[in-house]
Amino acid sequence: MKLSYDKETDSLYIHLSNTPSVDSDEVADGVVLDFDGNGTLVGIDVQHASEKTDIQSVSLLHLPLNDLQAA
Repeated sequence: MKLSYDKETDSLYIHLSNTPSVDSDEVADGVVLDFDGNGTLVGIDVQHASEKTDIQSVSLLHLPLNDLQAA
């Protein structure tokens, strides 16, 4: 999983998979779920992210640290 933030568009993208998305569904104002061809969730786009969350702070909890890799 990767997190990407674009300051110009104020968009936070949560990459759940490297699989490309083929379909999207806006489930709330400015929150878009991306799905692959099998209907599997592959990403979450949070538009106007600074209005919806504190993007200056990220906390990671309960990760399988033995499998953790730095990008």
